[in-house]
Amino acid sequence: MEPETDHSRRKLRLTVAVWRTLAGAVATLGVGFFVAAVGFVGFLSQLRGAEIQPERKADGIVVLTGGSSRVSDAVELLAGGYGRRLLISGVHPTNEASDITRSLPEARSFINCCVDLDYSAINTRSNAAQTRRWASERGFKSLIVVTSNYHMPRAIVELSHAMPSMDLIPYAVVGEKWRDEPWWTSAPTVRLLLSEYAKYVAAEMRLRLADLGLDLAPEFDPPTGSVSRRPTTAQAN
Repeated sequence: MEPETDHSRRKLRLTVAVWRTLAGAVATLGVGFFVAAVGFVGFLSQLRGAEIQPERKADGIVVLTGGSSRVSDAVELLAGGYGRRLLISGVHPTNEASDITRSLPEARSFINCCVDLDYSAINTRSNAAQTRRWASERGFKSLIVVTSNYHMPRAIVELSHAMPSMDLIPYAVVGEKWRDEPWWTSAPTVRLLLSEYAKYVAAEMRLRLADLGLDLAPEFDPPTGSVSRRPTTAQAN
């Protein structure tokens, strides 16, 4: 009877170990889900639900391309005297100046004199690198940042890291769909926000590790001369 008892005890210990492992995994997943949910709520709290004019003027304005009406809003800020020059970062090489002047003919004179273009930026990180170069060349100390409300947290994280001493003034563009219906009632909007939150967390983690000397994705400066002075409109990210 003794061998059978030992076998039963080993089986019981194995069963207990398995259940403890499963319980630990479930607890870890639960904690991870809770932390992610709290972080997502914090992310949502940063998103503006209405467009608010900047509280002060700045040396320059930068618009990160990709969302509806970002460029037109940035040009209107330039025309309103909120900055001396405007950088449109992430312009598609096939777009022409007529794409802006056609939609904003009253801003033609501002576009011809005071708009610079960045054709090389392909993501938010390279937007920040090009903006740093553009602002440094002009001696700017303050910038109004124009991008969609859901993209603003990540944009500010990247720009702040690229230009720690720059005074950044957010101008969040709010799309029509965001104003017309609660975000949680639209499956595409929920997916967009979850995707943007994941990118935001990834950017935060990468930059925090870089600050600790663990730069897993070193930044490469774009080639000199990649910012053009010929105005045009922007591509979609």
